[in-house]
Amino acid sequence: MSRDTRERTMMRVHLCISAPALILAMVMAAPAYAQTQAEPPAQGEPPLTIDNVAPQDIPAGAEPDFQDRPAKAEAEAVPMPAAPVSKNEINFQADRIDYDSNADIVRASGNVRVARQDANLSADQVEWDRKAGTVIARGDVLLVNERGDRAYADEMDVTESLRDGVIENLLIVTNSENRLAAVKAQRTDNIYVLDKAAFTPCKVETVKGCPKEPTWQIQADRVILDEARQRVRYENARVSMFGLPLLPLPGLRHSIGDEGSSGLLVPDIGYDRRNGVQYVQPYYWRLAPNRDLTLTPYVYSAVLPMLGASYRALLPKGAYQITGYGTVSAVTPVTGETDVTSDERLRGYIAASGKFQFDPLWSLTGSLRYASDRTFLNRYDLSHEDRLRSTLNLERIGTRSYLSIAGWAFQSLRSGDRAGQVPIAIPAIDYRLRTTDPLFGGRVELQANSLSILRTDGQDTQRAFVGFTWKQSRLTGMGQEVSLTAYARGDVYNSAQNDLSPTVVYRGEEGWQTRGIAALALDVRWPFIGQAFGGTQRLTPRIQLVAAPRLANLNVPNEDARAIDLEDSNLFALNRFPGYDRFEDSTRITYGFDYRFDVPNFSFDTTVGQSYRIDDRPSLLPNGTGLSDRLSDIVGRSEIRYKDFLSFTHRFRLDKDGFAVRRNEIEATVGTRRTYAEVGYLRLDRNITSGVEDLRDVEEIRLAARVAFARFWSVFGSTNIDLTGQRDDPTSTLSGFEPVRHRLGIAYEDDCLELGFTWRRDYQTVGDARRGNSFQLRLVFKNLGL
Repeated sequence: MSRDTRERTMMRVHLCISAPALILAMVMAAPAYAQTQAEPPAQGEPPLTIDNVAPQDIPAGAEPDFQDRPAKAEAEAVPMPAAPVSKNEINFQADRIDYDSNADIVRASGNVRVARQDANLSADQVEWDRKAGTVIARGDVLLVNERGDRAYADEMDVTESLRDGVIENLLIVTNSENRLAAVKAQRTDNIYVLDKAAFTPCKVETVKGCPKEPTWQIQADRVILDEARQRVRYENARVSMFGLPLLPLPGLRHSIGDEGSSGLLVPDIGYDRRNGVQYVQPYYWRLAPNRDLTLTPYVYSAVLPMLGASYRALLPKGAYQITGYGTVSAVTPVTGETDVTSDERLRGYIAASGKFQFDPLWSLTGSLRYASDRTFLNRYDLSHEDRLRSTLNLERIGTRSYLSIAGWAFQSLRSGDRAGQVPIAIPAIDYRLRTTDPLFGGRVELQANSLSILRTDGQDTQRAFVGFTWKQSRLTGMGQEVSLTAYARGDVYNSAQNDLSPTVVYRGEEGWQTRGIAALALDVRWPFIGQAFGGTQRLTPRIQLVAAPRLANLNVPNEDARAIDLEDSNLFALNRFPGYDRFEDSTRITYGFDYRFDVPNFSFDTTVGQSYRIDDRPSLLPNGTGLSDRLSDIVGRSEIRYKDFLSFTHRFRLDKDGFAVRRNEIEATVGTRRTYAEVGYLRLDRNITSGVEDLRDVEEIRLAARVAFARFWSVFGSTNIDLTGQRDDPTSTLSGFEPVRHRLGIAYEDDCLELGFTWRRDYQTVGDARRGNSFQLRLVFKNLGL
């Protein structure tokens, strides 16, 4: 079953309206030993089908009862007899057993226990007519199948196979605590009939053990299942919630079993300014045991409807799924001229993904994502992503080796991006092999890599390299951990149309270029561990020395190493650029420390460090990255945790001159699962060199909270505000306080139901993805699924 990955995501589950018939079949048919096909009808009688079941005489006012019966406790108090060896054997146990040899009738009374293979029956009285082949059980009857599902009744009149018959006042409780109740149930010739039936997976008792109405239930005047034809029909079916009728299902019928089990899914109801009132009604179609299809019509009051479809398949060596949406509507250009629209045209989105495991080593993984235009996903509230990625990757993962042959394609949904500048990477090949060095006891890794990047209106680049890494780690007698790393690599590049790259420092020289890389690193850690304040503390000073010769970095293009920023995660990296196209060619020393303090339920962890470039060669790193001068900025990270109640993480970068805060990032969560608050804050004030578009300054805050004000009720809200202004980015036109999106809602959640109402306001208009209000009703029936 699929989930929207959009923000207003509604968890849609199968209504499972076939559940009553399926559970009855599971309890009554599982212990059957008679012939599975129906006996032929008597001469002149029409065959019994799902459409010609005669009405039964049901007392007026009779209602199904979900509450447990006394038979449950009594059955647990008296053990069952030993299971029979033969399927035709029945074992009896009772306070009294009488046998009428003339009539061939066995009568048992008082704590009666009847055992047959895969089925156990308990009752106050049981009468077994061996000539007629019937068993009548009366008084607190309990039938248990081999899976532990329990069927309670006042009276059961069934065949001796415990297969066909009539049951009065039925209650079925599965081992997963789903409940089915019916005033009367009957099985004849593979036809099941339940009169005055109701189904619920919800609890029917309070925490104190008192009876209560289930949160929701499915009710029907009659449920008829044709097991031979795998069809089920409902008469006057409806869904009730909190005791009130919610959703009528008149004339409902569908298939079950391996030949197909289809049904409606929970609808989605909402409103937004762009599309008006919307009603979404998915329909699930089970095509085969390993294939299904979900068709989803989207009906809007302000625009034409949209159709969505999701197909899934499970194959012997893998699985895949395909999802698509399509509609006809006008498109507003993303130029800011929101009053100018194009003619109505076909718009849509397709997404596909899958993985195939050919053997323990080889696998193929792929995904495809494409939208007809830049604003379709946002306009119809399917996703707020600004870039779509498609990929295909063939992998071989061995014990010591790895091979990847991949291709990548991107689609930009950003308003300012030129489509011709969006790259296609095909092929991207990476091979790695790890061995144990026999001479010095270290570890060797060999790497071969190639990449081809193509653009329809931009720079094309091809790259290939072969790399070698040797690393050895040892512990000294004083407890220091000493690691020595040697790295060497040879690169070959070929590029064309370099002048079409908008950023000059990324272009490199056109044509064929070569480059050799070498680096040697010594890394020393010295942990000190001791007790303090009733807990344990660990202080680990660390120092790293890296030596690398000067490289012709600017002669080769830069495709994958652009967004460099000094932070705690790359402070001690051999190469602090994020990719392969740039390598930090400096001899430097990096120093810092890690500190951790632990007491029961509380921990504090921090890292602080800085680096100094020993050589005085000019750096290729732009100003503002924290690494452009010989002495770098100071970076660090601190984290505080208290039980599962508090989590606080702070990352920072301080300017070495004057300690101005260049990076200030906070992620904090406080509270329980039901009542909590989350804060996210980011400010990047790097004063980056102009012309480097990947490293713009930004400031934003994200807030979210949920407050439980009753046992099952809560209110929630979130906001995202862009605080970027001209003081952060001189080219910015923002005011310094630009709301992006607000959400506010109320929700109910218990053991089997989620219900919520959400208001959302978007403040940004991009093309026909207009700013405005949206309202969403969310309804999830838990513990269901076909």
